[in-house]
This record gives sequence, C-alpha cells and structure tokens, in this order.
Amino acid sequence: MWRKAVSSILHRPFSSSSTTENPTLYSFLQPSIFALKPNQQTKQPEDSNNSQTKILTEDQKTTLETTLEKSLLTQNTDEAWKSFKALTTSSTFPNKPLTDALITHLSSLKDAHNLKRAFASVVFVIEKNPKLLSFETVTALLRSMNLANTAAPAFALIKWFLRNVVGLQLMKKLNYMKPDLAACNAALQCCCYELKSVSDAEKVVETMPVLGVRPEESSFGFLSYLYALKGLEEKIDELESLVVEFGFSNKKMFYSSLIGGYVKSGKIDLVSATVLHSLREGDGKYLDFSDQTYCEVVKGYLQNGVIKSLASLIIEAQKLEFSMVEIDKSIGYGIISACINLGLSDKAHSFLDEMNAQGGSVGLGVYVPILKAYCKEHRTAEATQLYMDISSSGLQLDAGMYDTLIEASMTSQDFQSAFTLFRDMRDARLPDLKGSYLTIMTGLMENQRPELMAAFLNEVVEDPCIEVKTHDWNSIIHAFCKAGRLEDARRTFRRMSFLRFEPNDQTYFS
Repeated sequence: MWRKAVSSILHRPFSSSSTTENPTLYSFLQPSIFALKPNQQTKQPEDSNNSQTKILTEDQKTTLETTLEKSLLTQNTDEAWKSFKALTTSSTFPNKPLTDALITHLSSLKDAHNLKRAFASVVFVIEKNPKLLSFETVTALLRSMNLANTAAPAFALIKWFLRNVVGLQLMKKLNYMKPDLAACNAALQCCCYELKSVSDAEKVVETMPVLGVRPEESSFGFLSYLYALKGLEEKIDELESLVVEFGFSNKKMFYSSLIGGYVKSGKIDLVSATVLHSLREGDGKYLDFSDQTYCEVVKGYLQNGVIKSLASLIIEAQKLEFSMVEIDKSIGYGIISACINLGLSDKAHSFLDEMNAQGGSVGLGVYVPILKAYCKEHRTAEATQLYMDISSSGLQLDAGMYDTLIEASMTSQDFQSAFTLFRDMRDARLPDLKGSYLTIMTGLMENQRPELMAAFLNEVVEDPCIEVKTHDWNSIIHAFCKAGRLEDARRTFRRMSFLRFEPNDQTYFS
C-alpha cells in the first residue's frame, strides 16, 4: 500500500542514465585529485593504459601497506596518501581495514583538500573494488562534508549510490552498502533545502520503495517545504493525503515544513492559512510547534511589515483553540515568546496593542510571556501595569506566575507590591501559596527587614492554606536580636506563645 502511495505522487519515470545530473559526481574534485578528464567521469585513467600499468610484487605491496599503516598512526597524511596512490595506480588496493582507516582519517581532517581526497577515494574504491569499503566509512565522509558545508558533492555521491543500486545493481551482492532511511533522507533534504530541485527530490522518493525504505514524517516534511517554496499547491494537497494514508497521526513536521517554505518564499497569507488549517484539522488541539517554527513566523511577518496580520492570526487562532489548551501550548504564546526570544520585547507588546485595537480578546497566552520578560528584565513598572490590565480583563494567573511577579518585586525591594500580589493570590483562593510565602519571607530576611517579616506573618498566620511553623517565628526573633532590637524580639516571642507555637532550643538560643 505504501509503495503505491509513494509512486502516486511521482509523475516522472526514474532514469539512471540521465545526462543532466547536477552536480556531477566529480565536479567537487576540480582540480581533480586523480586528474580525471571531463569525458572520463565514470572511467578511471588507468583503464585507458592498462598495458603500461606497473605490477607490484608482494614485497612491494607489503612495504607500501606498512608505510600506509605507519603514516596513519603517526598522522602523516601526505605520506599515507602517497602510499595509497602508489598502490591504486598499480591496480592494487590496501586491505579493507587500511582502506577504511585512510578514508576515515581523511574525512576527520575536514579541510577541503583532504575531503577531496576522501571523496575521490570512496568513488574510486566503489567503482573498482567496492567490497573493500564499509558503509560506516561512507557515512563518516558524508557527515564531514555536511559539517564543512559541501552539501552538493555529498548529494552527488548519494545520488550515485542510488543510481547504481537501482540501475546497475552494483550493490546487489553488498546489502550492507545499500542506502538506508538516513541516507535517503539526507539526499532528500539536500534536494529540497540546498538544490531546491523538485525533479531530483521526487527521484529520491521514487527510489526509496525500490530500496525497501519506508518514508517517515521527516521525509514528507522535506517535500512539503519544497512544494511550499515552489507554490505547488496541488502537490501539497496530495502530500497531505499521503501523510494520512501512511498513518502519521501527528502532522507537526508536515505543517512546520510548510510554514517554513511559505515564509522563505514570502507567502505570508499562506502561513496564516496553514496555522489555522492545522488547528481546524486537530479540532483546536495544539500541534506544539517548535520555537524555531515560531521564530520563522515572526521574522517572516516582520520582514514583510505586516504586524496587523500577525495580530489577526493570534486572534483567529484563539477562536479555534480548544478551551482547555495549556497556556504555553497556544499559538499566541508561541508567537509572543518567539518575539521575546528574538530580543523584541517591545515589539511583542505592540502585537498586544494591535490585538486590542482590532477589538480581539487577548488571552493569557499573549500576556504571560510579556509579563515574564518584564520580570526578567526588572521592568517592574511595566510588569505592574500589565498585571493590572490582566486583572481588569477578568483573567486569572496561576501560582507560578504570581511567584515570578513577587520574586521580581522582592528583587527590586518593592515589598508593598509583593504583599499586594500575595493578598491577590489569597483572594483568588489559589491552593499553592507556599512558594510565594517563602519567597517573601526569604527576601525580607536577606534585606534585614524583621519588622516587615513580623507584620507579614501576623497577616497570614491564621490562613489554613499557609503552614506557619516555629522556625518562621525563630527567623524573625533572630533577625531582631541580630539588629539589637531586643524589645521587638520579646514582643515577637510573646505573640508566638500566644498563638501556641512551641519555642524550641533555637528560639532561646537567639
């Protein structure tokens, strides 16, 4: 079923004899390591002059292999390469472990010259004596080329693998050399993101069933990015149907890649349409888009100067979102958090203002990240004003957000604001008050304000939601004694006894 599904989206037959391959396999080698001429891209120079090939004796071969091995051990790369060339020029190859060791060593160096050497060696060995090469060695080379930002030649090598497996069946007897899902996805990703070639991408996908490789979510994600980039809406519809047929219930990768493609091509209206479509498809449940996706969205809207459209997207998303969706999983939270992560806290507030100007309701998902940013940046005045706006709108913060606000107030030594916030928590009947209670008591202790500690404790001591213990009274008594305010310490002791808190050794020690 899945083989049929994949082939249904591909309308072009695969040909292993294509003469328009780009990049060509050896284009990375200019000037060539093996001095290949343009018309010899699939044939080594030695083939044209075999009669002049020097035949090595066993002793000479052993000597060269020994030199190669010692050179690798001592990191003498040039001498190792010289020995390898001397062997291969004479139609002789080092043993499998040495061949793998040389190519792995060259790949590990990561400079362009040695990557060319490794690349040429892999191609040469595959064509002449593929049994000497491990697929892990090829993978190591591809990984190094990826890190060195040489994706085009890496893709050319993978395409060469795919063509030979499907067309020439060179690897039929070497099943371990057959490209797996990771290799196919690497080729597909390069087609979609680097080459941006629809024909090449579809060739890779068409080849996967022949190799017995089943596409996964990321495979469809790469294609959806490319189709969005190229504006191929019909193919996108077909691809989305395939995602369902393959049984992938979570379309996060598919939609994220679509969004990335639309942002890249500047089709901002389709970004909004995709986000809202994803919510409708999920009956308002979130897809938990990544921070990277949200940052792409924000940058795309800002670069196109459409702040109003982004505010409208948040408003429309709030209408579609499931009523019980977690605050930090909402579309609004993701977009506003992305603004802040990009260092645009003030721009985030401008989105909030635009939502109000459009008459849209503003949910906690929009308020909370801005509030957290103000607290983190110690912008207590803005945080206080925003808190008042939230309260007047009838929205209710959770205990964690209150604690963040209280901690910011205590850090700024705005103790009265902290007390007010704690009273609001109690009035809202939030069950978890312990964290904020400890934040206030600790902050007052650190700032040596025992009189405020005593006043605060007297205010909350009879609240059943707050567990006051003897050590809380001891902290106040100790702080008064340390400040030389013995009468205040005695007064606190009498209050403690009146409320039937048992003194302990620490109480009398203070």
